[in-house]
Amino acid sequence: MKSSSKNSEGKNKNYSISKKLRKQGKSSEEFEIIFNNLSLEEVIGLKLELTSHKHFNKKLYGVPIWYRISNIIKDALLKYALSATHSKREAARFLGLNESSMKKNINKYKIDSYFEYNDDE
Repeated sequence: MKSSSKNSEGKNKNYSISKKLRKQGKSSEEFEIIFNNLSLEEVIGLKLELTSHKHFNKKLYGVPIWYRISNIIKDALLKYALSATHSKREAARFLGLNESSMKKNINKYKIDSYFEYNDDE
């Protein structure tokens, strides 16, 4: 049997959305406390509102958000599952995917490269 301390960390130990965003200066402990008080629906709605104000003159015409939302959510779920579990196998079980499908989706959404930490980030 392997050492429990090494085995308990898992291969996903460096997968953390919070750490990545903090390292990039996009998040902080204070921001995360406030952010945590919002519902998922409020977060999505606020993000869309802020994006439309800044980039689209308050209109998202021509942006097929209804058809893209499934991919946006799957991307977020993959990132979360990997950051919340110890391995890709465990993340696949968490999401109800087989390992082949998990690997395919990790590649499709470029999840591994998202979590790569660079010194310039």
